[in-house]
Amino acid sequence: MSDISVDWIEDYLNRYKRTIFNKSVYGDLLKTKELFENSNKFGDKVILAGNGGSAAIASHCSVDLTKNAGIKAINFNEVDLITCFANDYGYDQWISKALDFYSNDNDTVVLISSSGKSLNILKAAKRAKEKNLNLVTFSGFNSSNPLRKEGQINCWVNSKAYNIVEMTHHIWLLTIVDMIKGSAEYSA
Repeated sequence: MSDISVDWIEDYLNRYKRTIFNKSVYGDLLKTKELFENSNKFGDKVILAGNGGSAAIASHCSVDLTKNAGIKAINFNEVDLITCFANDYGYDQWISKALDFYSNDNDTVVLISSSGKSLNILKAAKRAKEKNLNLVTFSGFNSSNPLRKEGQINCWVNSKAYNIVEMTHHIWLLTIVDMIKGSAEYSA
């Protein structure tokens, strides 16, 4: 048996409260909403990418943006795409190459990395900027992480705990979906 108590649970959940309700990010969430809507208005899309848990967030949010918010969105989580591009171009370049093949002018790229140090994400940020795509980043851990310096909008979570950073990113992105939808409650 572990020594986990109700106090531990309360302290843990309060960490989420401190990160999710960070008012300094609210303006960035509103700006991100506008970028998503502008890309959609011009017939372009939102492209989301990440590694591991951040890739799962990219998948969930791209589906919800498309289905619930009416914003065309994609992610790069197809195993054949990842392994083909990683094999042919190197793992550090696979997302950059996917952007070369799938992005259009006025697309908005969302790159998600808890540490803000993943080389493939950083190279994708560079490629997005070279292509003059709209770029939004979601990162955590160190406030001076390299990804946080790359986007037009940079949403940073003040935590060094993976689950807290990832779930905060997830909640913030789904908040944007619901802002576009105009409601927090709607039927599937």
